[in-house]
Amino acid sequence: MKERAPELDGQTVVVIGGSAGIGFETARRARLEGAKVILTGRNPEQLQRAASELDAVSSATFDALDTARLEQFFRDLPATIDHVMVTAGRPHYGRLIDMDFKQAREALESHLLLTIAVARSAAPKMRPGGTLLFMSGTGARRPSLGYGMAATLTAAHPALIANLALELAPVRVNLIAPGFVDTSLSASLLGDDLEARRNQLRATLPIRRVVGPDDVAALAVHIMINTALTGATYDVDGGQQLVAH
Repeated sequence: MKERAPELDGQTVVVIGGSAGIGFETARRARLEGAKVILTGRNPEQLQRAASELDAVSSATFDALDTARLEQFFRDLPATIDHVMVTAGRPHYGRLIDMDFKQAREALESHLLLTIAVARSAAPKMRPGGTLLFMSGTGARRPSLGYGMAATLTAAHPALIANLALELAPVRVNLIAPGFVDTSLSASLLGDDLEARRNQLRATLPIRRVVGPDDVAALAVHIMINTALTGATYDVDGGQQLVAH
């Protein structure tokens, strides 16, 4: 049988938030498909370990919400890039009426405004047919106490992605919507409740297992490879939205 050629051979993948979790796993899988990778993150030690393990072309330590630094990062890239994945940011939970406006602005900035900032900064550096790839979620699609901001962002993000796909064509723009993913971020959010959540999902999800970062990474790399995909939202939640929370 003829050996399959790597499908991202010679291409460059930038991962914003690539030092751990979904971002790191996507970069690792992209490397296996022949891509060169450039990583960013906020933790310099963690980022250096990730960059060394993946033999990254380069890495840069900064907060993606620092718009000036984000713009400078893309301006300083030495050549055309092919794909950008953004995994920076974290969910915002709590009752809307209890959330002060600073928290609300931070939630909007770390999701919707970050998407616009990356699109503006990255698109001039990207080759036609490459993809900008962002992260959303499926868990907040049902109204639920404490999920008001997450639900708002979950509803708005696909519309933003679809419009950016039209504005930036032929650069492609897509959105991945995971449910619960078993990462260090999930562990930090759930604390002592983590194992109970895992067991609940194993018992109730149609796939009868917990979604991991490798599942999301596999979808991300497929979207990079398949040049017919743009302006769409792709769920990867093991059927979580089909069952009760």
